[in-house]
Amino acid sequence: MLEQELKKWLTNSGRIVIAGIGNPIRKDDFVGTKIVHDLAARVSDRVCLIECETVPESFLQDIVDFNPTHVLLIDAATMGIHPGQSRLITHEKLSDSGTISTHGLPLRVFCEYLAQTAKPKIALLLIQAESMDFGEGLTPQVKKSAKELTKAITNLLK
Repeated sequence: MLEQELKKWLTNSGRIVIAGIGNPIRKDDFVGTKIVHDLAARVSDRVCLIECETVPESFLQDIVDFNPTHVLLIDAATMGIHPGQSRLITHEKLSDSGTISTHGLPLRVFCEYLAQTAKPKIALLLIQAESMDFGEGLTPQVKKSAKELTKAITNLLK
């Protein structure tokens, strides 16, 4: 079902930015960056992959300069669903969705700035984390979801 949502969201896409957000030393918080890392060499040059880690705002100008039609931000979140489950939400629904990204307010501001400057379609692919404890490596369920999402995104961007 999520793959169909992504497919619909990507309709009429031209240049696409996929930005992975997450902290490499906070277990599942790293999932967004991991997915983007795993997409490398699997996408065409119409896709710009950015491993933002914890500072997506540092890449604002890179995104604007790429002049994307679509920006997909991938991040861990606390949504009260099963670990590894994911949701695709538009940036307009970020503040009133009840979803809590680990980067809440900064992501909302980041999206608003992008929407006003580059004017792309913006969505967030949020994955429910199981553990945000200090440590490296994704938990098994989130790791499985990351692999499935990487495959789905790769298929959609062929």
